[in-house]
Amino acid sequence: MTDDAMTLTRPTDWTAAAEAIAAKIALAAPLHDADDSFVADAYDLLKAQGFFKAHVPTELGGGGASYAEICSVVRTLARACGSTGLAFAMHTHIVALAVWRRANEGAPTEGLLKRVTAEDLVLVSSGGSDWLQSAGAAEKVEGGFRVTARKIFSSGSPAGDLLSTSAVYDDPESGPTVLHFAASLKAEGVKIHDTWRTLGMRGTGSNDVEFTGVFVPDAAIAGRRPQGKWHPLFHAISMIAFPIIYSAYLGVAEYARGKALEVARKKAPEEALTLLVGEMENAFAAARMAVAEMISTAETATPGPETTNRTMIGRTLAAQSAIRTVEKAMEVAGGAAFYRALGLERAFRDVQAARFHPLQEKPQLRYAGRLALGLHIDG
Repeated sequence: MTDDAMTLTRPTDWTAAAEAIAAKIALAAPLHDADDSFVADAYDLLKAQGFFKAHVPTELGGGGASYAEICSVVRTLARACGSTGLAFAMHTHIVALAVWRRANEGAPTEGLLKRVTAEDLVLVSSGGSDWLQSAGAAEKVEGGFRVTARKIFSSGSPAGDLLSTSAVYDDPESGPTVLHFAASLKAEGVKIHDTWRTLGMRGTGSNDVEFTGVFVPDAAIAGRRPQGKWHPLFHAISMIAFPIIYSAYLGVAEYARGKALEVARKKAPEEALTLLVGEMENAFAAARMAVAEMISTAETATPGPETTNRTMIGRTLAAQSAIRTVEKAMEVAGGAAFYRALGLERAFRDVQAARFHPLQEKPQLRYAGRLALGLHIDG
């Protein structure tokens, strides 16, 4: 197929294209949930239509989808299948950060973005489980490092090509230093452990990835930072990644709201029911507004402590409101919500994962409080 032909087959309305895929994957969502299987069929559909390179600029061979569009795609997919939406978000936020850094910092991320388009790469992140501390050891050897680590929550790992991750090098001069790099999931010494047996989001394939003496060349080290400290890179990650990730939970909440309204409209409009529906509507509106504010921040702000604060407050409010939306949806539906066939109990389990991404609620409150009091965020 020629480059021109490939360009012509890419969707021009990415949300509409995601709606078409969502209609196909919705039926498989409960099956993946029931047997803890990865959403491979959904990934095949997404790859066939170029979604994994949708956000890459057109001049690099990508689909040129805007940041807001890609958040809409995640929300749309998650409304049909929470696991698909969340797993896709984990690939997409790595791409989005590379796109943002290239455009705004002149960072040398073009090579990665070109590989994503040319090789149809699926990226996997261990960032949430590592965060500021990171995990695993990097030993200096000739020409690079040998990394030994076990990375949890590696969403999309069954279909992944590259793991975007980090490890700690005990630098004799600078002390514990976190090294950031991408490593092939097919490299010697890399093993994916089938460990993903969870309360919800069961189809994300967020398995453990083990590195046993994996060689990472010096040229592959994309960044270095002091362990456990806020760094400009993490302010950029916070600003760009979390609106995409929490768009998935907004999609789950939207699905639950829709299911609850289907049930409620068949009931007599008693006062208690209308009040419950009103509570659900308020909660969903709060989740929608929190995510919209996060997206706006990502599109317009400059990374830094204040921007991270805005984003992380949004992350907490979005999580709280998405969870409350699903809880209220179950109350609106009544006893029918307890049956797995309706799908609300799956949404209830899936949305609980919103609690566990950084910054989790208590660390987020501490961050916001310290910033408001004029204290250093690393204190």
